[in-house]
Amino acid sequence: ELKEEFTRILTANNPHAPQNIVRYSFKERAYKPISYVDQMAIHFSLNGNMILKDSDEGRRQSIRLSTAAEKAPVETSAVTSEETEIKDEESTGDTQAAGDEEAEESGTAEVAEAAEAAEPPRPRVKEQKLANQFNFIERASRTLNNPMRERACQSAPTPCPDKSCFSVSQWEIYDAYVEELQKMERSKEKEKTKVQIAKREEEKKKGRNLTSLESQSDDITKISKAAKIMERMVNQNTFDDIAQDFKYFEDASDEYRDQQGTLLPLWKFQYDKTKRLAVTAISWNPKYKDLFAVGYGSYDFMKQGQGMLLLYTMKNPSFPEYVFSSESGVMCLDFHNDHPYLMAVGFYDGNVAIYNVKKATSQPSYRSSAKSGKHTEPVWQVKWQKDDMDNNLNFFSISSDGRIVSWTLVKNELVHTDVIKLSVEGTTMQGPEGLQLQTLGCGTSFDFHKKIDYLFLVGTEEGKIYKCSKYYSSQFLDVFEAHHMAVDSVSWNPYHLKVFISCSSDWTVKIWDHTIKTPMFIYDLNSAVGDVAWSPYSSTVFAAVTTDGKAHVFDLSINKYEALCTQLVVAKKKNKITHIQFNPVYPVVIIGDEQGHVTSLKLSPNLRRMPKEKKGQEVKKGPEVEIAKLDKLLNLVREPESKA
Repeated sequence: ELKEEFTRILTANNPHAPQNIVRYSFKERAYKPISYVDQMAIHFSLNGNMILKDSDEGRRQSIRLSTAAEKAPVETSAVTSEETEIKDEESTGDTQAAGDEEAEESGTAEVAEAAEAAEPPRPRVKEQKLANQFNFIERASRTLNNPMRERACQSAPTPCPDKSCFSVSQWEIYDAYVEELQKMERSKEKEKTKVQIAKREEEKKKGRNLTSLESQSDDITKISKAAKIMERMVNQNTFDDIAQDFKYFEDASDEYRDQQGTLLPLWKFQYDKTKRLAVTAISWNPKYKDLFAVGYGSYDFMKQGQGMLLLYTMKNPSFPEYVFSSESGVMCLDFHNDHPYLMAVGFYDGNVAIYNVKKATSQPSYRSSAKSGKHTEPVWQVKWQKDDMDNNLNFFSISSDGRIVSWTLVKNELVHTDVIKLSVEGTTMQGPEGLQLQTLGCGTSFDFHKKIDYLFLVGTEEGKIYKCSKYYSSQFLDVFEAHHMAVDSVSWNPYHLKVFISCSSDWTVKIWDHTIKTPMFIYDLNSAVGDVAWSPYSSTVFAAVTTDGKAHVFDLSINKYEALCTQLVVAKKKNKITHIQFNPVYPVVIIGDEQGHVTSLKLSPNLRRMPKEKKGQEVKKGPEVEIAKLDKLLNLVREPESKA
């Protein structure tokens, strides 16, 4: 074992040198690994203090030494003469071998001795040369290797910057991107400032002085939450009597009214910028029960302009919580059940949009366009549906152009699918060259069944109601000859699966069983009916509003023939009521009119009467009781038909 030899090869390679350096090859237009790596490792380096004789500092020192030599006594030693001779030789720039130098030194010594013997003239002082045994300069020249060029690129080369060493690291790439983003942000800020300057100039031209509110807007945003709370507290103090009525007041005189009821006016919601616009849509938020959205536009074809979308809360009746403006009038809106911050909105110009209340911008998050299949007529109603198979948000819209369209939010874009195209039977027109032109029906309202997912009703301008399915686009399941004029609203009962209600401009409200083609109940209200709504707390209570400014509340379980309450809500003759909605929790309805006002009213006890408690028996509550209550009424209506 001791005799065994272990060979070990020592190389001059540096073990710490990197092996994976890459450089950009302009010929091959790609990064290429470098085969050669500098293996030299410097262990010790020391900067010298020698000075070049030709430099300024060197010349200064030599002049200083020469002046010192002139002042000093002249030494006539052999050593000094030898040194002077050596300096002379160095100054002439002759380079000889070591042996020759020694011979010259001895020769010069003899000459110096001979000079000493003779009468010495004044010695010529020569420049003292700096002794620098390390005065060695390496001079080398390196020829530039011309890069290889392709023949195809010889003619008219593209101009490019000449960079001999071109290596890009990740940090340089990152810095370049950051710089580009900063440039973009700066350009955006410049554009904003330009727009602001232009606006200011316009305002100056019009003679408007900039209010202090604009300059204070940044400060207000910082304390906006605290300001909102303060505003609500002030409003609560201002409208304290209304708040007390809303919470606690129950009309005791209902006991003496013989089942008649009243509507107690509460808050009135109005906004300066919506005075000339009509309330075209109202919807309660499914999560926050005091929050509701109001859409503003115009039903007059000749007076179309901009629209607005406001969100009010009953906690602050003096000012809206959110304000969104639009170029076209808002015709309809609907809150999403699972995402209460999302609103689907339909416009008079045929577009649909999705607004996100969480975002501070006044523009919609998503909007349809002519390219994405927008409607060609006003959109009269929108309704959210369950998400599709890929969990994409999905809502339906209906318009006067006869199309019922399903809109799906796919990759931040609204994608449309035509579900049904309404057609009017017996209205085929004879076109040029024998073409058969089908007249499209005008959809005005629709509603989806609460339990049967595919089933929905469509009201039209011709007065017909179509029962349709999402899966049959070419055919209707049933047709109801409902009204003589346009169907303004159609709505399924929230409890009973077979019952729906419709209202029309022909002054009537009708209640239907969708399995029977004739209406169960018909009510003539002596004026065009703008809207009708089922109550959320009872299957037999509904409310309707007419264009003469009255609100009508019915309870079929108490009186099948007349309304329990008919009350004038709007006093002005020119003003008309457009919409009504029940609050999902509180005994409150909100009513919108053509002057842009929204009025909230509280239902008196007679209008929300619940079953009385009997001694020893618990009062049954729930959907089963409500279904049975409405079924009992329907059976009374059906009995004469069955006997006949």
